[in-house]
Amino acid sequence: MRRVILIVLDSVGIGELPDASKYGDEGSNTLNNIAKRINDFSLPNLQKMGLGNIEGIPNILNETQPLGASARMAEKSAGKDTTIGHWEISGLIMEKPFPVYPNGFPLEIIKGFEKAIGAGILGNKVASGTEIIKELGKEHVDTGKPIVYTSADSVFQIAAHEGVIPIERQYEICRIAREILVNEHAVARVIARPFEGSEGNFSRTDRRRDFSLSPVKKTVLDYIVENGMQVKAVGKIEDIFNKKGITDAVHTHNNMDGVDKTLLYMKESFDGLIFTNLVDFDMLYGHRNNVEGYASALIEFDTRLPELTNNMNSEDILIITADHGCDPTTQSTDHSREYTPMLIYGEKVRNGVKLGTRESFSDIGATIAEYLGIVARIDGQSFWKEVYKEERK
Repeated sequence: MRRVILIVLDSVGIGELPDASKYGDEGSNTLNNIAKRINDFSLPNLQKMGLGNIEGIPNILNETQPLGASARMAEKSAGKDTTIGHWEISGLIMEKPFPVYPNGFPLEIIKGFEKAIGAGILGNKVASGTEIIKELGKEHVDTGKPIVYTSADSVFQIAAHEGVIPIERQYEICRIAREILVNEHAVARVIARPFEGSEGNFSRTDRRRDFSLSPVKKTVLDYIVENGMQVKAVGKIEDIFNKKGITDAVHTHNNMDGVDKTLLYMKESFDGLIFTNLVDFDMLYGHRNNVEGYASALIEFDTRLPELTNNMNSEDILIITADHGCDPTTQSTDHSREYTPMLIYGEKVRNGVKLGTRESFSDIGATIAEYLGIVARIDGQSFWKEVYKEERK
């Protein structure tokens, strides 16, 4: 039973990429800046695996005999959003970024959307999701008009109170928007942002749903399924890939639920991939510039890491990485263009191998394909031979 457990710590970047200035992200370094701000910050289990051995992580202690292999991953695609990051991890490099709307969406898009849903909208501007429901939540409740907003990322976000627009109708509205947002306006994701409560106490619920574009070509997920193996998706992975290349999926309430769901899949017998996204780092703490919350979430995951490693079988490979940065210590509340960490662990992995800085996240997808023994026409260079124990006796 040969499997890869791939866990994306959403937004845990480790330092600005050389082109970060093009994105306004100079000085961003999500993990290191958090570590500098929090007294006695420690991630002992990730440290033992080799996190501090990765170039550019001075605030995590270097391990003399790390339990896994490690690398610093550079993003080759243009952009810094969730979709592009995950697609690149799976072997698809995007040369052109998705469209963004710093001044809101054009009138023809908004008018078409209003006509299609039979209602007007509120907002249509760049905003923080928590702030815009404070600003427009009461008007939304009074009028029934959904709130539309965006960010520095390629997203069309729709916020609505679940007591005003039932959740299934919210998802239907998002599907309508997804059909409208094509061609030059093909944003990466349409996102349902449901909330509840009353004026002064509005809060988001955990029934967020992302409606993404389908990948523009095959990813390693598609090739895994075509070869008769399974791809089990945990969290928003199913949404990011628009269900392409996925055989089974489960959504989650929070990071720890994501770990729990991953462990449940690990107890099943199958060949293939478990692909998990832990979104709280990004959604709850990065975008809200909550340094303390982000640090606590990292520590919480680190505490759970032994459960994952103790439940691995002899042919399981664990890969831990990220999709971009979202530095809570900077003024920006948006994603940041950063390197990401990569740790790979398992009985078949040589301890302590330092893979340096990789040219693309897609090296992960290529490595997964080689380990699973499938031919996949995807981007990326596999590093499996460099870490495989039995070839370097």
